[in-house]
Amino acid sequence: MRTFIAIELPEEIKTILSRIQDELKQTHADVKWVKPENIHLTLKFLGEIEQDLVKKIQSALSEIAQKNSIFTLGLSNIGAFPKLQYPRVVWIGIKHDQRFFEIAGDLEKGLIKIGLPAESRPFSSHITLGRVRSGLNRKALVEKLDFLNRNLSSPPEFKVFSLTLFKSTLTPAGPIYETIFSCPLK
Repeated sequence: MRTFIAIELPEEIKTILSRIQDELKQTHADVKWVKPENIHLTLKFLGEIEQDLVKKIQSALSEIAQKNSIFTLGLSNIGAFPKLQYPRVVWIGIKHDQRFFEIAGDLEKGLIKIGLPAESRPFSSHITLGRVRSGLNRKALVEKLDFLNRNLSSPPEFKVFSLTLFKSTLTPAGPIYETIFSCPLK
């Protein structure tokens, strides 16, 4: 099954991110927008895993969750990969929080211990809003991203209560995410 570990976002944050998407949609750029109900903060994309690994992953996640208490994260700037002028992925960043990066690091180490491969790139905390499919209206999209960045007023914060393993089923209508298990922070 195709899986990833993420932080679920509260509904009020998803609503704010959906409004940002609505602003960006006005550019009529060719972007496949993430459905608001699917927006999340990925900690680790695992890809295809065997069913027998699920219990080991749950154990590793539980161990990390038991060592960490509920904490607060904040949204930051809007950006794009590989760079703003040539967007392929539109995202919103997360304010740097030391505990968040420690949890991501501990998760990486814990998953390596159970036989999952190490991440080849450095951890980049962001929430994907959409994936650019072509250059159609790219200039308008870039201008709107720049405008929103300059006018983003006091980015909101939210509490992180748990770490969740999701199953992702790809369909022609877009991915369907199902919670396999969620480990509450202490």
